[in-house]
Amino acid sequence: MSDNINKNVINLFSEHKFKENIEEKKKIKYYAGFNYIKTKKDSNGNKFRKDSLLKYRSKCHYMVTVMREIEQEIVLYSYDVPNEDLFKFIKSFEENTLDGTIIEIDKYFPEDIV
Repeated sequence: MSDNINKNVINLFSEHKFKENIEEKKKIKYYAGFNYIKTKKDSNGNKFRKDSLLKYRSKCHYMVTVMREIEQEIVLYSYDVPNEDLFKFIKSFEENTLDGTIIEIDKYFPEDIV
């Protein structure tokens, strides 16, 4: 997704916490314990295409930084997690396959790394 859409969504969530703007409150919905915003078009005003989004998804990876305490020392582990494995990765903490505290999840595209 474009950086413009991400910035707009983040700004709406940020402003939602501090303002009582009725129009913005209508855009932010709540379901299953989380706030969300539904986006129907890209930053150019075009409707989303399933094939384009799936192609984008296949290229996307996440760098997940996890804090652990080992022998009374705090260390960080950085995991390269492909998009299709992100939920499995997070679930592994719930199932105690992996332990630690997720500090950050950052999206990147491996082909952009030199």
